[in-house]
Amino acid sequence: MKLIARSRHCDDLARALPAFRTAASATERWGAALARVLPVGGRLLVAGNGGSAAQAQHLTAELVGRYREDRPAYSALALHADTSTTTAIANDYGVQEVFARQTLAHGRPGDVLMLLSTSGASANLLSAATAATRVGMSVWALTGPAPNPLADGSHEALCVEADTSATVQELHLVAVHMICEAFDREIAAAAAAPEAHRAAPAGEDLA
Repeated sequence: MKLIARSRHCDDLARALPAFRTAASATERWGAALARVLPVGGRLLVAGNGGSAAQAQHLTAELVGRYREDRPAYSALALHADTSTTTAIANDYGVQEVFARQTLAHGRPGDVLMLLSTSGASANLLSAATAATRVGMSVWALTGPAPNPLADGSHEALCVEADTSATVQELHLVAVHMICEAFDREIAAAAAAPEAHRAAPAGEDLA
């Protein structure tokens, strides 16, 4: 019975992977966009509930720390991680506002808010998306199957077509790593570009 259960779990993941490969081109765009926003003082805010909160914090850890190669630190905040703030907001304004109020506090025009949800229907994430749009931020969503309200309320969405929340979350982690890989590649290319110009022979046009 245990062997059957393990096989079923892997089968669920294998079935979802082909569609995810097609949709995951969004991770390239998002990584490249972050490589333009963060080095000039922009900020990434990320939020999720439960297991999605853990995925959100995984992403911010990779950006503030590092993914693979050493590089500068960049500003990325997991909005659930400040327990005093989240519980104070929940107590005073209601759970629905725990991410929206932090978005209004920390977000600036041109920043990015990424929201992770297996259902795509969490009220506190929908409120955060509305707040971020009002501020002038870009809103990206990692969700489960479309259609869902969070995907509809975001500027861009990567919707994982899978039958179980576990599979959705597993592929969200793959998406997080793909974003980090794309981000690091763009950062490395930008850092190498001035070196290429300095190394070029006089009069050679690298444009």
